[in-house]
Amino acid sequence: MIEDLVRMANQIGDFFGSYPSQEEAAAGIAEHLKKFWTPSMRDKLIEYAQADGKDLSEPVRAALSRISSSAARS
Repeated sequence: MIEDLVRMANQIGDFFGSYPSQEEAAAGIAEHLKKFWTPSMRDKLIEYAQADGKDLSEPVRAALSRISSSAARS
């Protein structure tokens, strides 16, 4: 299952890769994941990213970092 989440997240990252900056791409990815993914899907992907995350693209890792940081502040 994590392979499917990684694949989907990287596809989202590819879409937002055309944004003018890495920062804007990460923000777009994070917003998409918050709006359209269930909390359990996000949690599994964040856990994967923190454990290894080697198959995640850099913009997706940046987006997950944003999500986990904002969750920690809540």
